[in-house]
Amino acid sequence: MLSLIYQTIVIVILLSFSFGPAFFALLNTSIKHGTREGALLAIGVVLSDLFVCVIVIYLISLGATKFIQDEQNQGFMGILAGIILVVFGSFYFKKEVKADPNIDLHAPKASGLLLKGFFLNLLNPAVWLLWLGNVTAVSKTFDYSIVKMFVYFGITLGLVLTVEIFKASLASKIKKYLTAKLMRYINYTTGALLISFGLILIYNHYFKL
Repeated sequence: MLSLIYQTIVIVILLSFSFGPAFFALLNTSIKHGTREGALLAIGVVLSDLFVCVIVIYLISLGATKFIQDEQNQGFMGILAGIILVVFGSFYFKKEVKADPNIDLHAPKASGLLLKGFFLNLLNPAVWLLWLGNVTAVSKTFDYSIVKMFVYFGITLGLVLTVEIFKASLASKIKKYLTAKLMRYINYTTGALLISFGLILIYNHYFKL
């Protein structure tokens, strides 16, 4: 029981505080648009985690872990993810920042935030490898029972979503202290980080093909 609690804490920390593209996009969205918008992006990220978790559970149950671990598959996925991250990052350099950061007349649509969070997370190869490790580690504890694993990871992702919304809430409180100039720097920093992540993915995975 203690080992399972420990495993849960590790998974929640890894998913909530991995400094990847989704992490910085969540902070940026929450700071600029508020808790609600940040929470919507977080929901998209967690739904993506759930999607990957379900696929990995079924792949492991079918004995298809080699497909995920195949270097060529990881290479193609990494390059595709890198290109998308570069495109996402470039958008942050084109966004206009209003003089009053507390008035947001152009808040993104809920569906757009959900999809953005979903695909930023889904197309990160590290997420797939992370879930492969998580499911593999937990599967023995539940004697490879798919139902038990679904229940366990469902509860775990509920905890992850709680932490993500808390992060969004904290980040949104900074909003009232921001000037237009500082918000522009936040945009540029987020964009630069996403582009950097994308270029690193493209570079690293290109040489694996």
